[in-house]
Amino acid sequence: MLEIRGHNYIAGGRSAESAVTLQSIDATTGEALPYAFHQATEAEVHAAAEAAARAYTPYRDLSAHRRAEFLDAIAVEIDGLGDDFVSLVTQETALPSGRIQGERARTSNQMRLFAEVLRRGDFYGARIDQALPERKPLPRPDLRQYRIGVGPVAVFGASNFPLAFSTAGGDTAAALAAGCPVVFKAHSGHMATAECVADAIIRAAEKTRMPPGVFNMVYGSGVGEWLIKHPAIQAVGFTGSLKGGRALCDMAAARPNPIPVFAEMSSINPVLLMPEAIKLRGALIASELTASVTLGCGQFCTNPGLVIGIRSAEFSAFIETLAGLMAEQPAQTMLNAGTLESYRSGVQRLRGHPGIGHLAGAAQADGRQAQAQLFQADARLLIEADALLQEEVFGPTTIVVEVADEHELLAVLEGLHGQLTATLIAEPADLASCGELLALLERKVGRLLMNGYPTGVEVCDAMVHGGPYPATSDARGTSVGTLAIERFLRPVCYQNWPDALLPEPLRDANPLGIPRLVDGVPTRSACGEG
Repeated sequence: MLEIRGHNYIAGGRSAESAVTLQSIDATTGEALPYAFHQATEAEVHAAAEAAARAYTPYRDLSAHRRAEFLDAIAVEIDGLGDDFVSLVTQETALPSGRIQGERARTSNQMRLFAEVLRRGDFYGARIDQALPERKPLPRPDLRQYRIGVGPVAVFGASNFPLAFSTAGGDTAAALAAGCPVVFKAHSGHMATAECVADAIIRAAEKTRMPPGVFNMVYGSGVGEWLIKHPAIQAVGFTGSLKGGRALCDMAAARPNPIPVFAEMSSINPVLLMPEAIKLRGALIASELTASVTLGCGQFCTNPGLVIGIRSAEFSAFIETLAGLMAEQPAQTMLNAGTLESYRSGVQRLRGHPGIGHLAGAAQADGRQAQAQLFQADARLLIEADALLQEEVFGPTTIVVEVADEHELLAVLEGLHGQLTATLIAEPADLASCGELLALLERKVGRLLMNGYPTGVEVCDAMVHGGPYPATSDARGTSVGTLAIERFLRPVCYQNWPDALLPEPLRDANPLGIPRLVDGVPTRSACGEG
């Protein structure tokens, strides 16, 4: 049986100073579940941040292999969360058990992936320029650089991924791998889920003898500001709305010592349908696109919210087929009442816009379910940067835009804000003149797909889950894949230090056997070897 205490996690212990509690809700029925959680007080948030600060030096000083053992132990504990846990998550989120089982595996596997990053050692980014005492007119000093964790990181849980983007999700995994203790702010939509995963992390920390405070968690609305403004916090990871992400960015920038916020926020993920592809497989594309738009009730940050095609008889037939398929889609239960209300408001704004037509989708019922919707907008709205078309409607909705020709297609794309993804559905004959199109898309998005759909994000070395604003607050990073660790690292340079006092990654003998750049040459050898 699962034990849910509803207390905040601070320095390996539990705390419940406030009498104010928050109730876990059954996402399908709206009824209260038998789990209440104590809202964190300002003093408890302060204590959690201070605990992370105390843990920072001893945790960062551990070898990369010891931190890897910790991440592997977390993965084992998460894999051990059984059917009762899966049932709990489905109650809190209305997501099916198969989805939760897959997300549980993804969460543990990304922990193991970051453990491998630690073992191979390339995350250190070690660079060595040996001294040149005879260089004229001035000698060069001995210079050595590597990267360390920035310090305690605040991570905010996401509503739509209760495991993979939440308590032990990608931001937490990347921060812990970088040597940064975490203070996690649990999402109100799945607090019991967060508690079970936090317990798993604490068990792993105890079994691998990690310092108390390496992981902390607080509950409550309004506690985020206390967390962001605490001087111990040195970086923030966030997945959520544009409004929420901007608020965190503004608070972090206004601190006496500003800190970076790595926020994934808003994306409409355009899908570009090229003429030959529509001619050869228009009906199949309509079916695939419908499946992608409605997958998981459209509650993915990579959901394709904009479909663009060049005017033709075939594209008109495609729109008609797509409308028919979207009209057939059953209503689905959304994650929580707030998500449903936001979706209904977004759909209503689209319905009320004079330049947007409604093609398919039943009116929203009074219950807790969302109906899939299809709209069509005039291309001029994108060219003129109409604000409504740039807004993400989080749910099973997409907008079709018909352009006159390739010139208007480029003009439409030029008007788009930054995106997580862009997809090209094309045949070889479509690609001959795509150079300018691809160059434009590369400026706008973080991931370019060919003949696929964006609602699937592989966790691997090459993945980029990021993009220019407002897709994220910092386009130089990713929240998925091993590159995510770099958000929580900073470089440190040693000049003319004796070898015995250098950190191991920078010593002449290369005792860790890691890849390094020595005098401009990539090598795993000791300094001075061939």
